[in-house]
Amino acid sequence: MKFSVPETEEVSINLTPLIDIVFLLLIFFMVSTTFQRETELEIALPEASAEASSEPVVSALILEIDATGAYRLSTKQSGKSSDFASVNIEQLSEMLKGLSAKNDTATLVIKADAKTPHQAVVQALDAARKANLSRVKFAAEVAAS
Repeated sequence: MKFSVPETEEVSINLTPLIDIVFLLLIFFMVSTTFQRETELEIALPEASAEASSEPVVSALILEIDATGAYRLSTKQSGKSSDFASVNIEQLSEMLKGLSAKNDTATLVIKADAKTPHQAVVQALDAARKANLSRVKFAAEVAAS
């Protein structure tokens, strides 16, 4: 008796459903993703060097921020501690507006303690921006080498 050998079917994997699912997942993630623009401050950061600046500060407003976030403002060049007045953020904003209206080339020099809260510095920069002060400098000590 002769038995017939059944024909073997060729085994293949159909990739079309897999590709469809990958594209559907891609579309789902693209549609469900939200893009959010964070608040930005437009600041032109200067390059630091160990050399002293050759340009003199003609009219400087000196703002000191201590480790607790308290503000002290001086408009005098001497930098004596008696020339500084303690202010809060609202007073700072108003004083900067008044001083910048008198002198449009005034420079705000921020002397912030190393442990000053970031929020205090950002509020000071925001007050300077609202007062249209475009020249802001940060004071720093040059590390001894």
